[in-house]
Amino acid sequence: MTAPRSILIIGASRGLGLGLASEFVAQGWAVTATVRSAAQQAPLLALPGVRVEQLEMTDAASLEQLAQRLSGQQFDVIFVNAGVAGPSHHSTAQANAEEMGQLFLTNAVAPLRVAERLLANLASGHGLIVLMSSILGSIEAGAGLGMPLYGASKAALNHLAQCFVRTQDNPGLGVLLMHPGWVRTDMGGADAPLDIASSCKGMVAQVSAAVGQAGLRYQDYEGNPLPW
Repeated sequence: MTAPRSILIIGASRGLGLGLASEFVAQGWAVTATVRSAAQQAPLLALPGVRVEQLEMTDAASLEQLAQRLSGQQFDVIFVNAGVAGPSHHSTAQANAEEMGQLFLTNAVAPLRVAERLLANLASGHGLIVLMSSILGSIEAGAGLGMPLYGASKAALNHLAQCFVRTQDNPGLGVLLMHPGWVRTDMGGADAPLDIASSCKGMVAQVSAAVGQAGLRYQDYEGNPLPW
């Protein structure tokens, strides 16, 4: 019997992360998922077979501890979902250094640091790294859609992902920047047209199809390519 595909989901305590964990389980994947604290484990532990690890993604020591616990383990996919919306004012005029530091560290720098540190845990030859991006991070299409500071952090993520891919001597490596759609989550709000289950079903289908495809892609949950 062929072993199930395996995935590590970074940031899965609620919202899209929890939805992804649920859908990957439903599709027969072996799922390991991270939460920031032990108090957030319950929803994931209710899913059959899910292994839960603890990670504060912006804390280098926490990432190193996770890397040590995962030493020697291989995943077909590492999906970095964790992120923050940023300040509610969405204003460059009002933004302060602490807000911007936290926003860009969480949404742009930390995801790539996770990818770099856990690269050894990616299955050789066909492994896929997925980074949760957004159409708001598109320079061409994202301007004017709202949340400019958040969009800027996702544009920075997209840029760092390109830099990451170009520095890797691994022709089989795949990196997918994913736009989940406008989803009814704490971040997306009640007016969003898409529910979590539909977004996650689409994303899981795209991830499943992308395993084994080398190179960098930026697309939405339906597989449509997005302009950089």
